[in-house]
Amino acid sequence: MRRGAANLLGGRAIRYELFGLTAEELGGAFDLDRVLNHGYLPRIYVAERPQRLLSAYVADYLREEIAAEGLVRTLPAFSTFLDVAALSDGSLVNVSNIARDCGVSAPTVKGYFEILEDTRLGTWLPAYTKRAKRRVIAAPKFYFTDVGVVNQLAHRGALVRRGELYGKAFENWIHHELTAHIAYRELDLPLAYWRVASGIEVDFVVGDLALAIEAKASERISADHLRGLRSIAQDQPRLRRRIVVCLEPKRRKTDDGIEILPVASFLEELRNGRLL
Repeated sequence: MRRGAANLLGGRAIRYELFGLTAEELGGAFDLDRVLNHGYLPRIYVAERPQRLLSAYVADYLREEIAAEGLVRTLPAFSTFLDVAALSDGSLVNVSNIARDCGVSAPTVKGYFEILEDTRLGTWLPAYTKRAKRRVIAAPKFYFTDVGVVNQLAHRGALVRRGELYGKAFENWIHHELTAHIAYRELDLPLAYWRVASGIEVDFVVGDLALAIEAKASERISADHLRGLRSIAQDQPRLRRRIVVCLEPKRRKTDDGIEILPVASFLEELRNGRLL
């Protein structure tokens, strides 16, 4: 509609966004390990063997259908781009490096990312840069909207706890839950991340310093896991709440006020409106 001749004068079009399955929708059927391995697409989530469905989705839709719609001129280059972009899920995007790996120009890669946005396959997460006392990174991150697709494109195989790739998938899931909740509740809360030049960062900043969240797929949170949240509190004293979503069995709070929330506690607070 946006690219065609549709008349989008005020009041004639309303945007609704439908996300993949959330933990609230799944209810008692929610299984974190299954979500991180299967993804959020309903048919694939419930499948006992999701690999064939994911492979078909990636091959027939992500690669072929987008090309058939005329959104990309060169399928091989776009296909390579998808594989390379998946490796950057949840990370800062270096367009020049991706362009070199794909054998295309940087403007072409930027256009490919626009296609992922337009087709609801991914979204940018901007940096939080307001009132910074130190030099902060202003470049955005990019998240695919389905972690199962990322797993397939990046050839991750089965994800198991305590693994690095499990942690990356866990962060994608937290982003998914937050964005879906904000959209469905129609909350006026921008979502961002925070990172200083030294590399210390916080995964998610909600609203104007209403909440800072770290996603850590760890069964024991250490002081090293808290560096980002402690650093942002020094840089942004207006920050109202800091939490770590993790795999610890019980919720607790550190001496300096950082809340350690198990997944179940995070989901309960999100569902009941106490988090956002």
